[in-house]
Amino acid sequence: MVKLAQRTKRIDSSGIRKVFALAANMTDPVNLSIGQPHFDVADEVKEAAIEAIQQGRNSYTLTAGLPELREKVKQQYLTKGIPDLGDVLITSGVSGGILLSLMALLDEGDEIIAPDPYFVMYKHLTNFIGARPVYVDTYPDFQMDADRIEKLITPRTRAILLNSPGNPTGVIYNEETVRGIVELAARHDVVLISDEIYDSFVYEGELISPAKYYPNTLVLGGWSKSSAMTGWRMGYAYGPADLIAAMINIQMYSFVCAPSLAQHACLTAMDMDLTPRRDEYRAKRDRIYNGLKDRFNVVKPGGAFYIFPEAPGGDGDAFVKKAIENNLLIVPGSVFSERKTHFRISYAAEDRTIDRGIEILQRLSKEFG
Repeated sequence: MVKLAQRTKRIDSSGIRKVFALAANMTDPVNLSIGQPHFDVADEVKEAAIEAIQQGRNSYTLTAGLPELREKVKQQYLTKGIPDLGDVLITSGVSGGILLSLMALLDEGDEIIAPDPYFVMYKHLTNFIGARPVYVDTYPDFQMDADRIEKLITPRTRAILLNSPGNPTGVIYNEETVRGIVELAARHDVVLISDEIYDSFVYEGELISPAKYYPNTLVLGGWSKSSAMTGWRMGYAYGPADLIAAMINIQMYSFVCAPSLAQHACLTAMDMDLTPRRDEYRAKRDRIYNGLKDRFNVVKPGGAFYIFPEAPGGDGDAFVKKAIENNLLIVPGSVFSERKTHFRISYAAEDRTIDRGIEILQRLSKEFG
């Protein structure tokens, strides 16, 4: 028996992966669990990757990534009216960016404030490096609140983590919320980490990034969701130059660099018009919300491709177990929260699959109601 490092005991097997494992043993499951687009990478992007391979662009890039891709990311934000934050690092997915940022900012025992519900990696990676996640209870509307955040700030607080549009809720922070958090962060001199991986899936209005108002913001984004490149592991971090420099040093001795051929392909991906996909997913959002709102207590998501209903009877684990027994794959809310009252649906699926899921959920709601 190998003696493992104590840090390995601070993380648990992903509850989402456990659902994926169940799917492998089911016949034609109604799968509304997977957090990735149901469409494929655009042909133009595939061709750009193939061309990069054929032209021999298969070597390491600079640790920070291709200069032209880094500059293109920065220009994307400048065009949106966001001031120059400093520098850009191309990361191995947003997950890589999360890990690098936490390692650069948090010493053992330090604290980071995050919303509950949260993306699963926030909790487990913070615990893994020996820091402490502190949760803001955002139920029932899933909006962050500066007053509630301030009560959680201590001398060990180093950062506040935002996720808008959010996973698992699909909720987008409004401008009042963002401005309030920015003012709070400035008063306490803490960094804001803004996970904006779903910024291409905003269905009404515009995404308000804290980077617009606060220079000590680290924006995390990427192409996994917008371009369906989840397996290509392509993300970026854009923020203060000294923070990015520290993250580059850590990447040098860990990931080394993001995949080179995918970096070349992302130059093409950034020129693609995403409006048709956004319109398609807005219709899917409406389809799932309208199918559930009369039977479930549910907040209408403003972005991403998730919806987070409350389970009838208040036990999301029990409800999901029953759903899986009825050939429907969804994810218990306890994977994303310190509560177990809700469950997550991903509507990144064909309309036929969404409709089958709605029918099963409506039927189960009567049993649990």
